Amino acid sequence: MKIVLFLLSAFTMTALLSCSQSEPADLVIINGKVFTLDKDHPMEEAIAVRGELIVALGTTVEISRMIRDGHTKVIDAGGRLVMPGFNDAHVHFGPLDPDYIELRYTTDPTVITEKVRARVAKSKPGELIKGGHWEHEMFNDKKWPSKELLDAVSPDNPVVLSRADGHSLLVNSYVLKASGINKDSPDPFGGEIQKDPVTGEPTGILKENAEALVITGEKKAERTAAEETERTWQGYLLALSEAAEYGVTSVQLPGSGDFEAYEKLQKEGLLTCRVDMGKELTADTILLHEYLQISKKYPREGNWIRFGYLKAFIDGTIGSGTALMFEPFTDNPKTSGLAMMPYDVFEKMVVAADIEGFQIGVHSIGDKGNNWTLNAYEKALKVNGKRDSRHRDEHTQTLQLSDIPRFAELGVIASMQPTHCISDKKFCEKRIGTERARGAYAWKSLADAGASLAFGTDYQVEPLNPMEGLYAAVTRKDRLGEAGNGWFPEQKITMENAIRYYTEGSAYSQFMEDRKGIIKKGYLADIVITDKDLLTIPEEEIMKTKVDYTITGGKVVYASGR
Repeated sequence: MKIVLFLLSAFTMTALLSCSQSEPADLVIINGKVFTLDKDHPMEEAIAVRGELIVALGTTVEISRMIRDGHTKVIDAGGRLVMPGFNDAHVHFGPLDPDYIELRYTTDPTVITEKVRARVAKSKPGELIKGGHWEHEMFNDKKWPSKELLDAVSPDNPVVLSRADGHSLLVNSYVLKASGINKDSPDPFGGEIQKDPVTGEPTGILKENAEALVITGEKKAERTAAEETERTWQGYLLALSEAAEYGVTSVQLPGSGDFEAYEKLQKEGLLTCRVDMGKELTADTILLHEYLQISKKYPREGNWIRFGYLKAFIDGTIGSGTALMFEPFTDNPKTSGLAMMPYDVFEKMVVAADIEGFQIGVHSIGDKGNNWTLNAYEKALKVNGKRDSRHRDEHTQTLQLSDIPRFAELGVIASMQPTHCISDKKFCEKRIGTERARGAYAWKSLADAGASLAFGTDYQVEPLNPMEGLYAAVTRKDRLGEAGNGWFPEQKITMENAIRYYTEGSAYSQFMEDRKGIIKKGYLADIVITDKDLLTIPEEEIMKTKVDYTITGGKVVYASGR
């Protein structure tokens, strides 16, 4: 009797599987090198998708049986690499400003003057001129820029230009005057008004919390409400288009975002990547209650627009010399960086949010800043008890070696952005010395110690293109290439793991590893096809690799047309 039941059960299962296979797929990918990241089936040849789910994997012959003329979209990968869509675990995503002055990779400071001059010529007096991504360590003289670069070409316009890390601003005299900032202005807590050592006058550089002092005194551009709305709408579409082109199928915003805007995009069929957004960390019980209501509207069980984590800043950056360090900066012994708040205030916030069940992510750059973040999470665990909190340490840039094992012990996710390493390595040792730099961008040591890693870009601080992050993770060399094994090469990782942290690792960081981040039957069909095989190409080809197809939820949202 048992044998008969067993045979019947096996027959039923086979019949159901056959029935599923006989139904047409909406999309199939054939003749691919499918890097699934599923440890049980790491490589496949073809994929079938129905709706927004993967329904089958197998050989091209097997999956081709699910093709129906007039119904199934077929993508012939032609041997190309097929893998999960990139999930950017830390990205400042939102509508792009078409008037923004882009200063990334500028080496000659006079270029800033000329770009501001050109934008002023197209603007009316009083209109705000915005731009950024400058990095003074890339300038030929490596000096901080000053208001003199701007004043002569912008006497009647406020100018605000953000440093690449977003933790310092360059403003002109118009803004300083409108803000009431002068030689007698004191530094705010957690901030610095940079002043000329001879004259004592503000240089135009405002660091960290001093950025909040800015009053632009701007005159709004003469646009109707409808024009402003359309401008913002087009900005969202530009951002989504860029993400699709780079194979980014999910983004996780550190802090706030406009839930309603993304809902509207989704309703109109224009949302081409999945979005997590949260709020700012607080101990205010009224605000935490409001956050809980929002999280119920956009729950973790959702797949598209979800409430993410509560974000806080504990310190600044290495580039701005404001990361919170245990010892003074090597190149500026007068300072050990800046804390954005006293530790006891920070700890109270973490404990209060943790007991309400929120996930927390803290911007942590310096070794002391990271230590404080881990200490606060440990305190929350002791006070509130153990749970699957998956609290996050955002950036994890400089660690005491003794703190590395604590990530696994506390279940804290190291949310890291590999391109920070190759952007910062040119000045990191100058700032903090060689010994402390051994604990900088230490993703291999963290992984070896059992920590969970999630990769992202910190866009727009760094470019959105994941290929730059993959290159940084496996080479630790600058973008132009260089001889040798890279900067602290013992921290390099394999391409397989770099991709894993950009996909499965990022999915785990947002409690979605059960349905996203790998290519597996029943998982969301978020897939990219690249024009080069990232698993085998030489390192100098990694950043030249392009995405040929981006598929989100079973729909092709980008095709290169090649």
